[in-house]
Formats: sequence, C-alpha cells, structure tokens
Amino acid sequence: MGGGMSLKVLLCGPRGFCAGVVRAVAMVEACLVKFGAPVFVRHEIVHNKYVVEGLRAKGVVFVKELDEIPDSAVREGRPVLFSAHGVSKAVVAEGVRRGFMVMDATCPLVHKVHTSASALHKQGHKIMMVGHAGHPEVKGTMGQLPDGESILVQDVAEAEGLVLPVGWEELPLALATQTTLSVDETAEIIAVLQRRFPRLKLPRKEDICYATTNRQAAVKVVAPLVELMIVVGAPYSSNSVRLRETALQAGCPQAVLVQRAAELAVVDFVGVEAVGVTSAASAPEELVEEVLDFLRGKFGEVTVEEKVVVAEDMFFAMPQELRV
Repeated sequence: MGGGMSLKVLLCGPRGFCAGVVRAVAMVEACLVKFGAPVFVRHEIVHNKYVVEGLRAKGVVFVKELDEIPDSAVREGRPVLFSAHGVSKAVVAEGVRRGFMVMDATCPLVHKVHTSASALHKQGHKIMMVGHAGHPEVKGTMGQLPDGESILVQDVAEAEGLVLPVGWEELPLALATQTTLSVDETAEIIAVLQRRFPRLKLPRKEDICYATTNRQAAVKVVAPLVELMIVVGAPYSSNSVRLRETALQAGCPQAVLVQRAAELAVVDFVGVEAVGVTSAASAPEELVEEVLDFLRGKFGEVTVEEKVVVAEDMFFAMPQELRV
C-alpha cells in the first residue's frame, strides 16, 4: 500500500506527556529562566531523546552521577535537578553533603511509592519490589531502604522460583511496584506472589500510575481495530516498551516503537488499511504530529479519528520556589 492509497488512523487517547513529565520538564525550563545556564540534571529528566536534546541545546547539562558535577556549581549557585524517576536516599545525602541547590523533579506518584515502602519497612516489613533491574525508578525505590531489606521480582518466572533471603521466612512482607509496568503482567506476578506468600501486604492503592494504566487501556481498545500500531517513544523507556507489548497482546498483528517518524521508512505497510498511533508518557505531542505528517506523505489520503477511553485532568504543581 502507499502512493495515493487511503489510510485510516486511530489516535489513542490519552497519549503522550503525563502530569509528572509535564512538571519535571517545566521545572527544568523554570530553572533556566530563573538561574540561567548551566542547569545540571542527574540522569535524563525523562526518557525521551528529543526532549533531552532540546533541553541540552538550551544549556542543560545531563550527568549520570553527582560526582560529574564540578564544585564550582555550589559556588555559582547552579541548580541540580533529580529526574522524574526518583533517586535513592544515598543520592539525596550526597547532594546535601556537597551543598548543591537541589530541585527534586521526582514524579509525585513515584514519591508516594517511596513513602509507602519506607513506612512499611519502619513497621517491620521486608519489601518485595516488582520492576525491571537497572531501571532508575527501581534503583530509587529500593534505595529508600537499607541494603538487604528489599528483593526484586521481574516476571512471573522469577515470582514462581523466588527463594526468600535467609531470615525472611517468618517476617512480614510488603509489596511495591515500579509505576510504569504492564498492568496485566504485573497482576499476574502479584497473583503468584500472593499465592506463594499469603502474608504479603499489598499497597492500599495500585502503584502503577494512572498515565501508564490509561495509555495501555487506550491501546487495548484500538489494537484489535488496526493492522499496525505505531508507538512513539524510546526503546529504553519502560512505559514505551510496555505500550508496544500491550498492542501485540491485544491482537494487533504488527506494532513498532519509533523515536522519530523517519524510522517508519523501513516499516512494511503492505496490507495495512488502518493504523493506530499512540505515544508514551515521556513523548511530546509534536512527535505524534510528525508521524501523522509522514503517513500523509506516504498515503496521500489519511483520515484521523481519536479514540479516547478516559479523559485526564491530573496536574502536579511545581515547587513554590520555581513558580512565577
């Protein structure tokens, strides 16, 4: 197909930036306005190359660890931001020790998980964390607790084979989860853990955030109606990858994850009459528009219909010191 043929596009709604990402990016922008460049950010503020490169061009310096930031940042009053994914207590302590002017852009929903895990640990619980090894959010949440006080479970197989650390056999257990996981897969993992460890205490409210849940729900509605699902996001972004997986599991024959529209040049559109388009919680809407422009250029006649499964009105205010 292509070259003048018609195409139907179903836009998933909601899609794109969540309230936590909006807040984090706005905090960086506000720091640039208030303090000028450079502004330092530990880790990528959000998992999106387009957003990060845009901020870097304005004078934001991204570092993997705080030791990459020179001492002159303290003397010059340079702001240092923690990313939306959250950080461990050790990173916070390092920022305090070095005297940085820290601005914490941790998503409030991630912060709630931190608070819950810390409170449960203080009550005597050992923590089971469902998430992906190495992900900054997982490092941040498990880093709220002393070493050896939490254990990571990544999938159903790990849940089935999990052996508790020595000394945990009779102790109370509590659950925490990464906020950007697959809703369905996480439910399966938790079901296994509950069956194997009946004393496991669950959070009062689901840790998986509203934006992750809503975006996956929209994909589930659209996926059976199209031959191809295009997910705009980053390959190293958990919520991006989960959207592609959700589309395939919901019955879409083909699903691709692209950072920019140009990557669609190698996609096989033969037999494709309807395409679904969504974007991850860290992907800006202009990248979705870029994809739609690509499809118009390829197909000529394109009709776009939005399928909204739920309206979002979540808003997280910036810290008082950054408000205009």
